[in-house]
Amino acid sequence: MKWVTRSRVHVDRVACPWLIKRFVDTRAEFIFVARNLVPEIAQKEGAIPFDTGPVELGHHDGHCTFVTIVQHYNLTDPALLMLADVVNAADTGKLDENPYARGLEAIAVGFGLRFTDDYENLEHQFLAYDALYNFFRIEAARKE
Repeated sequence: MKWVTRSRVHVDRVACPWLIKRFVDTRAEFIFVARNLVPEIAQKEGAIPFDTGPVELGHHDGHCTFVTIVQHYNLTDPALLMLADVVNAADTGKLDENPYARGLEAIAVGFGLRFTDDYENLEHQFLAYDALYNFFRIEAARKE
């Protein structure tokens, strides 16, 4: 399936493709375009729009798109839920509500400066999200 969102990825627009590829649609293809082109490209390509404007898979009730996707697809993995809390805090400006949020924001800024191509940025940041997810798997196991 094709997915479309705004270009110049940052926290949520990196976290969501990672989430989609790892837990929703392993064959997902992502398209990054200017905000105003998202509806047109979604219709033309038959792509699912996310993290932009008033779409189903966007920000809702004070939560970021990552949380919306987790809820929409009924994902219940405890480590994933812990990661969702970090992404939400980092993406919605609630950096003091999660001890890892500032680090995730710093990672997003740093990678964004280093890799201006969205696809290259995702490729590199996916490694960070894989590492965070594995860290939270260990944390979740300790809580059981």
